[in-house]
Amino acid sequence: MESIMSHRASILSFTLATTSLPSKMSILQQPTTRTPLLNFCPNLQNQTRAFTTKDIPSLLFHHNPSNSSSFKVYSSLNLFSSDQSNMILQDVGATGLVMVGAYSLVLVFDNLTKNQVIQQNLSRKLVHVLSGLLFLSCWPIFSNSAEARYFAAVVPFVNCARLILNGLSLTTDAGLVKSVTREGNPRELLKGPLCYVLILILSAVAYWRDSPVGIMSLAMMCGGDGVADIIGRRYGKQKLPYNQQKSWAGSISMFTFGFLISIGMLKYFTALGYFELDWSSTMGRVALVSLVATIVESLPTTEVLDDNLSVPLSTMLVAVLMFG
Repeated sequence: MESIMSHRASILSFTLATTSLPSKMSILQQPTTRTPLLNFCPNLQNQTRAFTTKDIPSLLFHHNPSNSSSFKVYSSLNLFSSDQSNMILQDVGATGLVMVGAYSLVLVFDNLTKNQVIQQNLSRKLVHVLSGLLFLSCWPIFSNSAEARYFAAVVPFVNCARLILNGLSLTTDAGLVKSVTREGNPRELLKGPLCYVLILILSAVAYWRDSPVGIMSLAMMCGGDGVADIIGRRYGKQKLPYNQQKSWAGSISMFTFGFLISIGMLKYFTALGYFELDWSSTMGRVALVSLVATIVESLPTTEVLDDNLSVPLSTMLVAVLMFG
């Protein structure tokens, strides 16, 4: 009897062992089907080691090149990633490059004026036109970080500080006063020139390259208003009936060049992929914005509100209504 019971017990134990084998095999096979984790973190693919806490950073901060939105989410979490460091270095380098370009531009026209190649008034207006457009054109060399706009604003901010210090006679820079003012009075620095750099800062910080609004405001202030003064002084014999300080030639040139430069800059930024526009309606909208800015510039309000404020602010207002 004992031998029979022993024999039955051995058969039962063998049966239990054999019936439990498939369940064990299925548990071993389960990890091979859990691919989402490996797909999300390629660093863990083809590796047989166990998952450890060292793998957490790669899970949180992995950049998937095929999905730009994931990069925006995860890069904002990783404050010390190599991508973030590269962006800072890029913005610092871009700021330095724009700074050098701005001062080089002023130096070139100062030398042209000293050598009597061009007149002082023409030199001042050409700096007015080119410096702002140069600043605007250099926006794409900054990184895609959220802080890039503030790095770009450093350049006009430095010039803003210079204008205030010299305008209040706290420091003396005869070259700056001569190249920027009309009559050589340092107090003039606190008027049009100061308004000019404040608009540069506002356009960069508030709108940046993601919106047509800031781009058009600088195009109208620099290209439109700047060229209007040059053409108006040279060919503006026929004055406007409601403002003897402005001419038909100046107003027509402001509308024309403001419109063309605005279109050119919008094409430039859309080609680089910062935003998209429906060009079938954009042309008419830009024309309307240019017309309003031209009318505002022609009004006899210069003594109350400088053109470097009235033109870009009116452009911003209408552009917001047109483009949102």
